[in-house]
Amino acid sequence: MTSTLTIQEHRAASPRNKLRRWLFKGMSDERPEAHHQDKWWRVMCLTGVDYFSTLGYQPGIAFLAAGLLSPLATLVLVAVTLIGALPVYRMVAKSSPHGQGSIAMLERLLPGWFGKALILTLLGFAATDFIITITLSAADATAHIVENPLLKSCPPWMLDRIGVTTLLIGILGGIFLLGFREAIGVSVLVVALYLFLNAIVLGESLRHLLSAPELFSQWHQKLTIQHGSPWMMIGVSLLLFPKLALGMSGFETGVAVMPLVKGDKDGAPDDIEGRVKNTRKLLFFAAIIMSVFLIVSSLTTTLLIPDKAFLEGGEANGRAISYLSHLYLGHTFGSIYDVSSILILWFAGASAMAGLLNLVPRYLPRFGMAPDWARAVRPLVLFFSAVAFAVTLIFRADVDAQAGAYATGVLVLMTSAAFAVFLSVRQQFKWKSKAFFLITLLFIYTSVMNMIERPEGLHIASFFIGAILIVSFISRAIRSVELRIGEVTLDPVAQKYIAESVAKTGGITLLAHRPNGLRYSFKEDETRKIHKLTHEEAEFIFLEVELSDSSDFVGDRLMVRGEEVDGVRVLRCSSPAIPNAIAALLLHLRDQTGILPHAYFGWTEGNPLRYVFKFVFLGEGETAPLTREILRQIERDPSRRPRILVG
Repeated sequence: MTSTLTIQEHRAASPRNKLRRWLFKGMSDERPEAHHQDKWWRVMCLTGVDYFSTLGYQPGIAFLAAGLLSPLATLVLVAVTLIGALPVYRMVAKSSPHGQGSIAMLERLLPGWFGKALILTLLGFAATDFIITITLSAADATAHIVENPLLKSCPPWMLDRIGVTTLLIGILGGIFLLGFREAIGVSVLVVALYLFLNAIVLGESLRHLLSAPELFSQWHQKLTIQHGSPWMMIGVSLLLFPKLALGMSGFETGVAVMPLVKGDKDGAPDDIEGRVKNTRKLLFFAAIIMSVFLIVSSLTTTLLIPDKAFLEGGEANGRAISYLSHLYLGHTFGSIYDVSSILILWFAGASAMAGLLNLVPRYLPRFGMAPDWARAVRPLVLFFSAVAFAVTLIFRADVDAQAGAYATGVLVLMTSAAFAVFLSVRQQFKWKSKAFFLITLLFIYTSVMNMIERPEGLHIASFFIGAILIVSFISRAIRSVELRIGEVTLDPVAQKYIAESVAKTGGITLLAHRPNGLRYSFKEDETRKIHKLTHEEAEFIFLEVELSDSSDFVGDRLMVRGEEVDGVRVLRCSSPAIPNAIAALLLHLRDQTGILPHAYFGWTEGNPLRYVFKFVFLGEGETAPLTREILRQIERDPSRRPRILVG
């Protein structure tokens, strides 16, 4: 038995369309929420693949930035972490219990286009943070591979840093294309192994350090020669702090995983208080663990590793603790440590990619600022992987060269979090507002100094910000004629007006009227004269749409109120876009009554381009033609389309 395929079936079966279906499979406006919850200390390991993995490169970055002052500068970093970042994110956890983070706090606190522009800018810095997390982690994993003494005999092309880093990023992207789900169990094993091996290495390094007290005296002598008094050392350490701020990364991720944290009521979804409490435990213990490791690692690496080994091409560059593991515990143990480092650094990249895939669709579609393909995972994976390849080539897979860009993204997000917390408490708690204001100033200073010292981070962030803004505005213009209203509800008075109109005239006739515009009687007389309508032919119900926050793209529910004003019947509602609200109401009336409603509009005078701009960004414009176009997009059958009349 044979069969014949139609032209459409042939096209659908073509390799190109198969690839397209695979690429856009699962494209949806909805993002599935995480239903699985676990104990806070296990979820801490999920954030730890990002936070704790910085131990791989932080000691080396600290030494290159501060030299012999690295331990003191690290103490400043730890102090800022515990008295600055930790209190801020404890408040963020309380204000965003569903893992929305500080960006969502600012969205609530700063409505309108200013707030939207700020959110888009922060998304650019967040993209910088996550992309550089992928490339920096892959580059540091590469350093652990190519500097392993057991692999020195491999051909040079196999140990090329750019090639290996690109390969690791490609594997990461390939896994996400196939379908990647973060596994808490795997992260627990990876983090537990990594911290355990770090404890062994640093413990052994401390033993060697304590057995050679002359190293302390030599270090103190060199510091005194270089900086003089202890006060000068502290002052310089404070100034050097922005260069070490990379060691505070991971707090935003800690808040983002809140939906996975089990509360005190055995994972009950409504146990918000328990989830907030346990997330605060997560943040506190993660900060304490990391602080201890940072202090010990900076002290041991500074005193036990030769200065030249930290430089580019040196054996400790980007892998200071690994250097100590090979030095004191042998190459076999050191290789095991390298494997654990590679695993956690790779997982940090996976966590960052997952963060990007959750972050972009969470905000941009709601703002009307994302094209259709942004709702599909695979196109985003390809795009972010391509950007990661470009960043790797630009920085030549150099860990130190990317540190400034990474710190820029981290610090700006922390600054935004501190600012959001300050805004949220300034009216209620005077002493808290003063404290968080000072913390905000500290993070602003740190961010600015980091950008001045390492401008490449700002350059990369500017690229992302520019790309997001351009794509967002183009997308908003294209999507502006979508219906954008989720549900229409009429109050009893409005329903009464509609029922009376249907009973009396057999139809529904609405007359669009600008709030606080012409007198109702004058507008009605003018419209009847233009269209030659008698009272028997049409009984007008005035419709007024008040413009709400025009920066919002979607109005979830259109609430229509019926009121009697100056003896006439008026329907009133508010919406971020006037034509879209009118179109939604007309379709709702048609579906509820089975009658095609008629809507009358007056002429709009002025420059058409000006009205196009006003509609895209301010929600109003040439209302009549825009309403008709929205109806045409939604209802393809002209016989079922509500009537739009202009005069």
